Amino acid sequence: MTQQDELVIRSRAPLRLGLCGGGTDVSPYCDQHGGAVLNLTIDQYAYTTIEPTTDDRVTFCASDTNQVFESDGVEAMEIAEPLALHRATYRRIMRQFNHGEARPCRITTFCDAPPGSGLGTSSTMVVSMVKAYVEWLNLPLGEYEIAHLAFEIERLEVGLQGGRQDQYAATFGGVNFMEFHANDRVVVNPLRIKNWIVSELEMSLVLFNSGQSRSSAAIITEQTDNVRNRRGTTLHALHELKLDAYQMKDCLLRGDFERLAAVMRKTWDDKKQLADSVTNSHINTVMRAAFAAGAQAGKVTGAGGGGYIIFLVAPQRRMDVIHALRQQERGQVMTCHLTRHGSQGWKILPPFTPPQIGSMLALR
Repeated sequence: MTQQDELVIRSRAPLRLGLCGGGTDVSPYCDQHGGAVLNLTIDQYAYTTIEPTTDDRVTFCASDTNQVFESDGVEAMEIAEPLALHRATYRRIMRQFNHGEARPCRITTFCDAPPGSGLGTSSTMVVSMVKAYVEWLNLPLGEYEIAHLAFEIERLEVGLQGGRQDQYAATFGGVNFMEFHANDRVVVNPLRIKNWIVSELEMSLVLFNSGQSRSSAAIITEQTDNVRNRRGTTLHALHELKLDAYQMKDCLLRGDFERLAAVMRKTWDDKKQLADSVTNSHINTVMRAAFAAGAQAGKVTGAGGGGYIIFLVAPQRRMDVIHALRQQERGQVMTCHLTRHGSQGWKILPPFTPPQIGSMLALR
């Protein structure tokens, strides 16, 4: 092993809150009509560590879900559970950038939020892993290439249903207005939000983990079928969601929080038209409690059906809403701050491991 091979590689990518336009980044809608999404990244992350080894084995360990998988080569690495995303990412990287030859290593991942949270955890984890490989192999990939590669791994190679915004949010970071076009053309427009607007937004946002995990794939499949079958309500709702994204972008840039709340209320109503399972009795109960305590607007982040709920609250009513949410039978109030940075990778020397007592005695 060279000194370069002995280095430990780490990376992280931020999770995102989908403010507006989610669903318009999903094919076939964005291919036929163009999509627009407004999102922002928060200080919760997906993390990856790569430790090069000499045992000719590849080991994946998801320490937050207690899953482990080992393999002795690229060809033998079938894309299946457990850790299908880990396998697919490694296999794609080795085939595309290492002539199909395996590199022995131990890869450990974990995430600040659980799967099914609606914060884009799966996509963000893939971005984090890709960024670690970029750092390890010194790959000449920019933000657009990393995000697109992560999209292909998750959507095409693993076959998970979903859109495109999560990969680009995790890679670029910050507050972004994204446009999605045919032939996988994506334009990311970073928004220059004034500092006082960012501070006001952080004081106004309340996150609530509903305690109800959900599979976004089923909801997105229903939405996709509705678009293909040209179901009028779904198609009209997607058109409205796209317009909502443009309006909310204008509200954020101007710091117009009253109108921002109005657009968020409308976009939640539009979102519920995409599929029957976007909301449920638990989400509706939580929403009613928050609005009774003073929330101005609320929506589920992600495809819906569970996960995290975003509330927009006047700062002077923030604690009233938090107290009301804490009274719910299920769920947990979460805090967050915006982050301006996207995926990051770095190298460090392996941590020093003290010798065993027996070894120490032998040296005396």
